[in-house]
Amino acid sequence: MPHPARVLGVADVRRLIRRVRTHRHATRDHAMIMLSFRAGLRACEIAGLTWAMVLRPNGTIAPLLFIAGSIAKNGNARQLPTHADLKAALATLHKESGQPRAGPVIQSERGSHMTPRSIVNWFAAVYAALSLDGCSSHSGRRTFITQSARLIARTGGSLRDVQLLAGHRSLTTTERYIDGDSAAQRRLIRLL
Repeated sequence: MPHPARVLGVADVRRLIRRVRTHRHATRDHAMIMLSFRAGLRACEIAGLTWAMVLRPNGTIAPLLFIAGSIAKNGNARQLPTHADLKAALATLHKESGQPRAGPVIQSERGSHMTPRSIVNWFAAVYAALSLDGCSSHSGRRTFITQSARLIARTGGSLRDVQLLAGHRSLTTTERYIDGDSAAQRRLIRLL
């Protein structure tokens, strides 16, 4: 059975962001990282995302991302609150792209949608360049879900909220994404 994608810590995500600042398509690449780590999107969702799914009618970045069933796994459409870091990355990309109202958010060299395979390969290359072993295009998603699960109690929410953000049909699926933390387990036991 394959190992799940590695969950990244804050320092590794910062390294990833610093790395893509040197890329030819730095703004697009930064937006891809934010879509993965701040919205938990799958490669197919990043590839299929259109400006209509992220913009308000007035052309500004919406407070909610709409993940259409046509790009979501198993056709499960959902809405996600837009994280401030993601909103800033999308606004910069939107401006640099000429403020389009339609078309792909993440464009290939030719201006069309990148394929999900291209997204997977892009993440693999960046992780390899940083020697981040065990990482894949799913690392951002696993990191997003794990961080959300760890913080949900502070918000008054539950794991059901994390499940809905992830677009999972079953809470059992969401639980498989959550990485354990032995230090937190020790702190918990001391509190008992």
